[in-house]
Amino acid sequence: MVLAQAGAEIRSMLRNGEQLLLTMIIPVLLLVGFSAAPLVDVGGGSRVDFMTPGVLALAVMSTAFTGQAIATGFERRYGVLKRLGATPLSRTGLMLAKTLAVVAVEIIQVVVLSGVAIALGWRPANSPLAVVSLILLILLGTAAFSGLGLLMAGTLRAEATLAGANLVYLVLLGCGGVVFPLSKFPESVRPVLEALPISALTGGLRSVLTDGAGLPLAAVAILAAWAVVSLLITSRTFRWE
Repeated sequence: MVLAQAGAEIRSMLRNGEQLLLTMIIPVLLLVGFSAAPLVDVGGGSRVDFMTPGVLALAVMSTAFTGQAIATGFERRYGVLKRLGATPLSRTGLMLAKTLAVVAVEIIQVVVLSGVAIALGWRPANSPLAVVSLILLILLGTAAFSGLGLLMAGTLRAEATLAGANLVYLVLLGCGGVVFPLSKFPESVRPVLEALPISALTGGLRSVLTDGAGLPLAAVAILAAWAVVSLLITSRTFRWE
């Protein structure tokens, strides 16, 4: 039942025009546009090497946070969650199915974006440690963003969730190190920006894939903290109706 529901969730996400725009089209356009044209000073080095980890982090956020928050918010408004929770598929099973759907879509995103980046000249570190670090960072980022998305969807009205999720998406896109290096921001706000989950995920992926560094413990700690806190609050405040 969980796998069947996960399959339905995946099909729904990929058929939804807004979801597809957030999860695939915008990240690809950002990757190609900012890698091919000198629109942003990345501080030296290859533009595609700088952009690809950030766009991968953005893809995780778009699926786990923005898309999931909006979809779940409207499902709650129209009573879909309430009806699904009353079926033989338990509420825990429903949340598990949603999580599996998010991870499945993220795998597609990573494959597509990596293929585009490699075509543009990206040559990532491919050591076993880099692969393990990549998987761990994406899983922690998914947990953190899912917690935040479900927290928003479970407490706000659907229209407020739609507006809020898109606003947060744009703010984090501009301030999370995805397109603009955090070194370009004033030093007074940099510590706050570095503590954001998108900044931790972007910086962690960049250090692993571009610099070939080991497991970024600071990024792991930040993402784990966001995941634990957001999921804990969500478990106590989420409303199914």
